[in-house]
Amino acid sequence: MTHKEKLSEIRKQMQQDNVQAYIIPSADPHISEYLPNHYKCIPFTSGFTGSAGTLVITQDFAGLWTDSRYFEQGEEQLKGSGFTLVKQKVQAYPEYIPWLADRLSAGDTVASDEKLLSLMLGTILTEKLSVKGIEVRSKDYLSPIWENRTPLPTEAAFLIEDDFNGQSVNAKLAAVRESLNTYAAQYHLISSLDDIAWLFNIRGKDVSYNPVTLAFALISQDHANLYINPAKLTAEEKETLLKSGVEVYNYDEIENALSRLPENSSIFIDPKRNCFAYAKLIPASARIVKETNPSTILKAIKNETELSNTRNTMVKDGIAITRFLKWLMENIGKTPITELSAAAKLREYREQQEGFSGDSFTTISAYRAHGALPHYSASEESDAELKPESLYLVDSGGQYFYGTTDITRTLPLGPTTEEEEIDYTLVLKGMIEGCKTRFPKGTCGYQIDAITRNPLWAHGRNYGHGTGHGVGYFLNVHEGPQAFNPTNNPIAMELGMITSIEPGIYRPGKHGIRIENLVNTVTDISTEFNDFYAFETLTLAPIHTGILRKDLLEQSQLDWLNEYHTKVYEKLSPFLKEEEKQWLKNETRAI
Repeated sequence: MTHKEKLSEIRKQMQQDNVQAYIIPSADPHISEYLPNHYKCIPFTSGFTGSAGTLVITQDFAGLWTDSRYFEQGEEQLKGSGFTLVKQKVQAYPEYIPWLADRLSAGDTVASDEKLLSLMLGTILTEKLSVKGIEVRSKDYLSPIWENRTPLPTEAAFLIEDDFNGQSVNAKLAAVRESLNTYAAQYHLISSLDDIAWLFNIRGKDVSYNPVTLAFALISQDHANLYINPAKLTAEEKETLLKSGVEVYNYDEIENALSRLPENSSIFIDPKRNCFAYAKLIPASARIVKETNPSTILKAIKNETELSNTRNTMVKDGIAITRFLKWLMENIGKTPITELSAAAKLREYREQQEGFSGDSFTTISAYRAHGALPHYSASEESDAELKPESLYLVDSGGQYFYGTTDITRTLPLGPTTEEEEIDYTLVLKGMIEGCKTRFPKGTCGYQIDAITRNPLWAHGRNYGHGTGHGVGYFLNVHEGPQAFNPTNNPIAMELGMITSIEPGIYRPGKHGIRIENLVNTVTDISTEFNDFYAFETLTLAPIHTGILRKDLLEQSQLDWLNEYHTKVYEKLSPFLKEEEKQWLKNETRAI
C-alpha cells in the first residue's frame, strides 16, 4: 500500500468506530527514543524517518508535528503521502493537543494505541480533552493494515561481568530499593530499556545503535522480576541472575503481574518512561508515586570503573577518527568521495579497533547545505559528492566494550568564505567556553547551555537544538536526566556525569557547523563560597584550526585549545604509525 492508501484505511476504521481523531506517537511500550523495527509506526504510515514526531489524523486533515531539526526532512519525505508538516514552536511539547481541543466538539472521540503513549502524555491528553467533553480511547489501527510487519526481535541478550561495571546487580538493586523507601513505595515498574540494562548488567541487540534488550522489570523490597523472552538468556545466565535475587519471567507476563498487584499497595512509576496502557492495569486502589526512575539518576553518575573504561574507549575512538580525518584530507579532490562513502570509511576505521560493537547512532555525514540540517541522514537519493571546497560536517559515535562515544567535527575541504570562517570560529569559541567553565555545585544544565551560547549571542547567532545531552556507558548515546538546553530542568550536574557539549550554527542552503566533545564532571576547587566543579574533556581528536579567525578568540580560549591538542597528541600518538603521528602533530600544533 502507498502512504495515501494506508491513510485511507485508517480513516475507514476511524469512521466505523466513530473516532474523530487518531494519534500515532513515535514510541514503543518502553517509551524508547530509538525503536525496534516492529514499532516504527510513523515511517510505515507516512514515510517520515526522523526520530521525533507525532502523526495526527482526522477525516479532513493528516499532519506530522515535529520540531525545527526535521523541518526540511519532513517537507521532503511527506511529499505525496497525504500528510502535511506542522512546524512545532516548542520542542517536545504536544502542541497537537490544544489543536485537537480547538477543532473537536463535545462528544467526539480521540484514539491512540495507549501502549505507545507515556503515562505523562496520556494523562495530559485525557485531562486537556476531557474538560471539552472529548473522550480518549485506546485503539490500534495499524496492526490490521500492516502486512509483513517485522516481529519483535529475538536476538540473544548477554550479561556483563561485574568487573566491567564496577557495581554488582545486588548493589544496584539495594540502591534502587533505598530510593523506594524514601517514597514509601512497595513496588517499582521499570519499562525503559537502558535503565533495565544498567540495573541488571545486561545488554542486547534489539534496538539499532543502543545495546539493549526488550524487557520490563517489577521490583519490590524482596523480589526483582525480569520480564523478557526467556530464549534470550542461557540457563547459566538465568542462574547468575537468580543468585542476585532476580527471577526471569516471560515478556508478556508483565501485564498480569501489574493487574494482580495487591489492593491498596503503592507503586513507583516514572511517568515519562512507562506507557499509559500499563499504568491503567494497576488496581485503582493502589497509590502511584510518579517520579523519575531512581536508576536514571544512579546510572548517570559513572563510577570509577566506568570512567576508566570510557577513557580507554576514547583513545580507541580517537585513533579511528584521526585516521579517518587524515584519509579524508589527503584524498579529497583526488578520488570520488560521497557522504555515504565517507561514513562507511569512518565505520571501517572504527571496526579496526578492539572491542568495537557498532555505531551509537546513524552517522551524520553532511556536505555544504546538508550540514544545515542538524539531523541530516544521507540516503542514496541525497548522497552528495564531497568536493575540494566549502565545509563538511561529520557527527558520529561508536559503541565499544566498554564505553560509548559521540563526536562532531567540521572540516574545510578547500577554500572557505569569510562567513564560514567566522561562524566556525564562534562555534569553536562556544564549545571551548562550555568545556573550560568552572561552576558552583548545584549548577543546572540550562546554565551551562547559556555559558556555551554566549559567544554566539554576542555576534547575533544562535542554534535551535540543545547544547548537550547525557551519554551512557556502553548504553544509549542519549541519556538523562541531565541535559544542557534552555529548558529549566532542575537536575544539577553531579560528579561523574558524562555530557556532550555541541554548539552549532546553521545557515539553510549554505552550510552547517557543529563541534562536539564529551566531558566528565569533576571536582575543581573549594572556597568559602561553595565547592566548584569543572569538566574533564574525554573526547580525543584534533579540531581543525586552519580557518580560525584568531582575532575572535581570547587568550584563555587559545590556551585551552593548545592544551587540549597537546593532550590529544600525547594520548593517541603511541598507537599511530609514523606518518599518522606526523599528520596528527601538524594538526595539533600550537597556534
